[in-house]
Amino acid sequence: MGGVRELAGSFVVPGPCGVAVRDRLKHLTPRDEEVLRAVGEHQGRLASRDLKARCADGVEHGADSWALRKRDLTPLSSSRIAGAITKATHDQWALARRCQAAHIQTLEAGIRTLRHRLSLRIGEPGTKRAAGGYRSRGEWFRKSRRLAALEARHAAVVADRQAGRVRVVRGGRRLLNTRNHLAEARLTEGQWRQRWEAERWFIVADGESGKRFGNETIRVTPDGEVSIKLPVPLAHLANAGHGRYILTTRIGFEHRGHEWADRITANRAVAYRIHLNVDRGRWYLTASWQRPAVKTIPLEAARARGMIGVDTNADHFAAYRLDRHGNPVGGPRRFFYDLSGTAGHRDAQIRHALTRLINWARQVGVAAIGIEDLDFTTEKTREKHGRRKRFRQLISGIPTGRLKARLVSMAAEQGLAITAVDPAYTSQWGAQHWQKPLTTSHRKMSRHDAAGIAIGRRALGHPVRRRTAPPPHDRSDRAGHRTAQAGPGTRGREGTRPPTTDRPPGGPSPNGTRTREPSASNTVRDAPSTQQWVQDSLMRTG
Repeated sequence: MGGVRELAGSFVVPGPCGVAVRDRLKHLTPRDEEVLRAVGEHQGRLASRDLKARCADGVEHGADSWALRKRDLTPLSSSRIAGAITKATHDQWALARRCQAAHIQTLEAGIRTLRHRLSLRIGEPGTKRAAGGYRSRGEWFRKSRRLAALEARHAAVVADRQAGRVRVVRGGRRLLNTRNHLAEARLTEGQWRQRWEAERWFIVADGESGKRFGNETIRVTPDGEVSIKLPVPLAHLANAGHGRYILTTRIGFEHRGHEWADRITANRAVAYRIHLNVDRGRWYLTASWQRPAVKTIPLEAARARGMIGVDTNADHFAAYRLDRHGNPVGGPRRFFYDLSGTAGHRDAQIRHALTRLINWARQVGVAAIGIEDLDFTTEKTREKHGRRKRFRQLISGIPTGRLKARLVSMAAEQGLAITAVDPAYTSQWGAQHWQKPLTTSHRKMSRHDAAGIAIGRRALGHPVRRRTAPPPHDRSDRAGHRTAQAGPGTRGREGTRPPTTDRPPGGPSPNGTRTREPSASNTVRDAPSTQQWVQDSLMRTG
């Protein structure tokens, strides 16, 4: 199979290792909101100061400098708050380093593409694997200038990485840039300032097993009472003993409330975060905790009851159910969603589509869902697709990472496994082998539906094509049977066809008419045999 790259093996995606639930802090008094704002502003300033110190250390940072930073923050807050701030700072710096490495890879991919196309003659046609030369001398000149710009940008980013420098904005770079485009964002300067300050607040407390209700800094009792351990400079705002402030509200988590209650009753660690939604003017409390790593089911167990193959597209999931032998069952199913609008709207659309997909999987009784292991990181580069701006916008709009994480977590709650497969050639081979044979006057098959079948068959361990070539010899015992068919021991295989009635050959039929006896064989091949040759029919043909 020249020109076809080697396909990666299918695997069962590990389940989620953490849980987060959120509930609203209702009926807060003005005093409560004043205290929360004061705590958020004070600890936010400490977090900004600590992030600056961490970025200054660069790659020279170690355990001693971490302990020194925590020691400096403890008198201004508390030991536990200082630990939460330094840990959040370390995670933020590490995330910036990973993003920096991904940015370098993107620049290198663009530079390679530009160098290749600039080395070709003007107007030279390309291939399916690589783009050709540029169309005109003017375009060649502009791309040569872009190559120089990318090389300079790449050199600067590499120098920053070697020196340990990162670019981090507390509150988000996107919100910072919005400050220069208030009219386009339909915000006033005061509204933007409220969002900016709220995003830079820090009211977070890590849990600790063995402590009362799993957290000493932000404590939530089983009856819903929320109290906060105030920093030392704000201890005068306390309304309870030991420098604590008790909110007037009561909270109760509707989702996973029993699991959360079991943890705090057993004094197991639970982390909390309090934040303000400026648009709605509401305060929220988020509780999170870790789950023990659960071993995923074996791949053969996931394939035992069939599979649902799902093709991910820009506006819908194309799903098809297959039995364990790889045969399509029923018709195609499509679950639509709309990825336009705000981030909250897009997230709700994805969750709604995934909920319908998972509910259908439970109804039909499969144990796993097969998806493509998509990653459009290298596909989004402007240099690879050139003028195909709509295609670049299309693949950039598909939230592959968030979609995969949400599908895995939602499926795990329903006892379903997620099997990831190599996405290579699924659309091409699915349309080639399955779209036309399954299209009827009552069933319309699209290319995406056929890709869902290809994904499901690959997840089940079968080849995408329906059947392989027949044996080259006249007898199957020389070359063996077709490779894409079930084994002889599979239950439900087709045997000899039973007679419709028990009448003797040539005797009258039930309606009184006589039938003609079968004629004698003229060839040896047509002669009846005492040996019953069995052909398995589980692999359907078109």
